[in-house]
Amino acid sequence: MKQNVAKKKICILEDDDDIREIITFLLETENYEVCSFATVSAFMKGAPESHADAFVLDVMLPDGNGIDVCKILKADRSTCAIPVLMMSANYSRGDVLYDCAAQDFISKPFDIGDFVHRVDNQAFGHIA
Repeated sequence: MKQNVAKKKICILEDDDDIREIITFLLETENYEVCSFATVSAFMKGAPESHADAFVLDVMLPDGNGIDVCKILKADRSTCAIPVLMMSANYSRGDVLYDCAAQDFISKPFDIGDFVHRVDNQAFGHIA
């Protein structure tokens, strides 16, 4: 667990309840503040104003696409500098990173330690 470090905020967009709960638990255990959303519409209402240190976005969602959300975040002056990590079981790293200029890609299923390491790298400004 990170100690003596300012708490970082991560916003998650993941429609699978189990995955969203696991990710939230993992990150809270690592002393992150987490806001999570199950739909694109809920994310777009709350996440851009959340002052997040990083976004974790699933690609395939019931009401949209995480790649499109990433493009919106990267085009907005208030969120363009915030790192975005994309997740997918069905898309390749190259396709996703090329399509939306995300900083990193996590393939599902993912290794828990690797997931936390990648979030740490982005939230704390390290290169993955």
